[in-house]
Amino acid sequence: MHALGTLEELPQSYRDQLTGENLVPLWPNMRAVLPPNVPSRRTQTLNWKYEAVRPLLLQAGELTPMEKAERRVLVLANPGHGLNNMQATPSIYMGLQLILPGETAPNHRHTPNAVRIIVEGEGAYTTVDGEPCRMERGDLILTPAGKWHEHHHEGDGPIVWLDVLDLPLMYQLEGSWAMEGEPQPTRRARDKSFAEYSAAGVVPNVNFKRAQEAAPMLRYPWTRTRKCLIEMAEHYREELLRIDYVNPETGASLFPSIGFGAIMLRPGETVVLPKRTTACVFHAVEGSGRMGVDGGEPLAWNAKDTLSAPGYTDIVFSNDSEDAPAFLITADEAPLHRYLGIY
Repeated sequence: MHALGTLEELPQSYRDQLTGENLVPLWPNMRAVLPPNVPSRRTQTLNWKYEAVRPLLLQAGELTPMEKAERRVLVLANPGHGLNNMQATPSIYMGLQLILPGETAPNHRHTPNAVRIIVEGEGAYTTVDGEPCRMERGDLILTPAGKWHEHHHEGDGPIVWLDVLDLPLMYQLEGSWAMEGEPQPTRRARDKSFAEYSAAGVVPNVNFKRAQEAAPMLRYPWTRTRKCLIEMAEHYREELLRIDYVNPETGASLFPSIGFGAIMLRPGETVVLPKRTTACVFHAVEGSGRMGVDGGEPLAWNAKDTLSAPGYTDIVFSNDSEDAPAFLITADEAPLHRYLGIY
């Protein structure tokens, strides 16, 4: 591409006139917003180490009672996007949320879509539109846009989960808002993952209208995801062991803005993920290893750590253990990129 004219080449009087009319010349800025071949990327390669974050999160529980927090969260902010912007990637927000025994995070609903990935603790559940969803390590729990949800903890010790929302996207679209509500009555004894959607390829046919709900299944138990990956490893000896979380009725992504999946690394395995346009985040459920991006210094990670990597890069994951597999849950903007035709 040939060089374009600069802003400094324009007379100051002309520039002042443009500013006065709220105008900006495109040509001095065109290469910044339309760079050649590869986009500008602000998402940095990063590891939020749970060992470092957990004491600060527990301290937040001592410093701020639930009635002053509503949601007691430490945001995992990627410095490439500016810490105050609370972004992990261009359109993904992440935060570690803490609830102490006996606490309830009050009922509310909002326009951003949200997923909870359970990090530690037992005895808690999230009620989503009257459906109580048990929270166990590695589970994915959905709270789609507009659905009422509240969190309860009846166990011992802290419960911590990773929130993943499309909040930056909703905020930039000037469509982000929340509404408080009264405590919900539960309509069911347990969530639908126990019965209606308890097996792959099986869907309910009792007083049910298919594909009427954007998210008919709200809880995706980790125990089943893990078992699926273990079984895949028995059949696929060399291929990348990776699954996607989908709507069981339609096969579509859980949300139109964020896609979720999981990866298993065999003992001692090193894999190169397919290069893609979208930035990605990874939450380590089990194991330890290293993540390298475009030949840079690999980042060491352990179970419960959360990592980020920009798009248009080669991402390499290694499992440090020669005896045990490692597992990571992934989130990225692939559904949005596909819809926009840039994936």
